[in-house]
Amino acid sequence: MTPVSLASVLLVLGDEELLATRAIAGAVDAAKAVDPGVDVHDHEAGALNPGEIAELLGPSLFGGRRVLIVRAGQDARKDLVAALLSYAKNPDPEVHLVVAHAGGAKGKAFADGLRAAGAEVVPATKLKGHRDRVSFVRDEFRRGGGRCTEDAAEALLAAVGNDLRELASACSQLLADTDGRIGADTVARYYRGRAEVSGFTVADAAMAGDLPGALEALRWALHVGVDPVPVADAIADGVRTVARVSSAGRGSAYQLASSLGMPAWKIEKAQRVGRGWSPEGLADAMYAAAECNAAVKGGADDRGYALERAVVAVVAARKASVSR
Repeated sequence: MTPVSLASVLLVLGDEELLATRAIAGAVDAAKAVDPGVDVHDHEAGALNPGEIAELLGPSLFGGRRVLIVRAGQDARKDLVAALLSYAKNPDPEVHLVVAHAGGAKGKAFADGLRAAGAEVVPATKLKGHRDRVSFVRDEFRRGGGRCTEDAAEALLAAVGNDLRELASACSQLLADTDGRIGADTVARYYRGRAEVSGFTVADAAMAGDLPGALEALRWALHVGVDPVPVADAIADGVRTVARVSSAGRGSAYQLASSLGMPAWKIEKAQRVGRGWSPEGLADAMYAAAECNAAVKGGADDRGYALERAVVAVVAARKASVSR
């Protein structure tokens, strides 16, 4: 464990979901390593008030270590910001305050105030350059005890896309299924036999409203021999997931995980995507996905065309959601 992960006040600064999630999880794990019975509280900044903060950060009658996670710190109201900054200047050594802040102009004074109060800062900014993403892929394999050539990292980016969570998942799967020495030929063999990965790449792009990206991913998948059935299943799963999470109401991903029976990372992703969808748009997308499934699994003459029609329909439904 590092001194940063056990800091009394930790500021996770940036809007890259995977890096922020890892930093928060690392802080919780470090606290649990010291005290397995640590009490963890996880809240959205916009739903907290100073009275609750005083209770969560104040002295406990029963003692014991605590972790308070405040997510989306950029959304904190002024009274909450004042309370947290006051606490950060003289924190309780048995309490670990973890604030996740997206960075940028919104709520900048809060992030600056935490930094000035002595908070440890963990960067979690998005990787903007291609070379940074190549380095991320190679580092992921090193973290897992493997090795990856540069051309293999390039091939993986071409196959999976730029989403760090998808890339990390792909690296983990490759490490689990190989001896850990990853070359471009390894990536090519694996992705020809793992259709569901490119299927979810198509679905993610369509649900985000990225028509060129979705069609490019779809054509690549069909070109390398991916069966259309898992692609159709991935599109349907993407729509269903966003619809389920959207209908579950507000709340943190960790609070909804047990009731929805989904991992928190999948809920976080669906919440992010769901902000661009209306109930009517999701209904239209579900109809398009169902038609696609029927065509692809019912032996349509041109299953690739059925998939393209579904992608176009899902993106159109999302655009209609934004205009409603």
